[in-house]
Amino acid sequence: MAVIEDVRALGAGLERSYQVYVRGKLKFRVGQIVYVAFSLDESVMGFAYPKEERAALVASEPHKFQMPSASDMRFNWVHAELAALDPIEARELVVDAWRMVVPKKLSRAYDLTHPNGPG
Repeated sequence: MAVIEDVRALGAGLERSYQVYVRGKLKFRVGQIVYVAFSLDESVMGFAYPKEERAALVASEPHKFQMPSASDMRFNWVHAELAALDPIEARELVVDAWRMVVPKKLSRAYDLTHPNGPG
């Protein structure tokens, strides 16, 4: 079972990433782009994910993943129940979401310094 503390240091430590609180919700940004956000009760993690792949992700594991709210369907976004994720999986989702909003050279540099992933 993953909890917010499993990903907080990772999100704050990724290059160009910083954390903010918006209306009490923890969010991670690169510039003004939010790539991970948590619900107020910290039970749901929203994260950047390709629009064209999210239906397949949700269908593959509906107990873990849900479509975003109707107002967020226009974004590259999906939700995950933190309790259904293991800590390593949660960290991988954060890094993959970060990769969507940073230049490819930063993503490649991360891979070189973390050959085994965010584990």
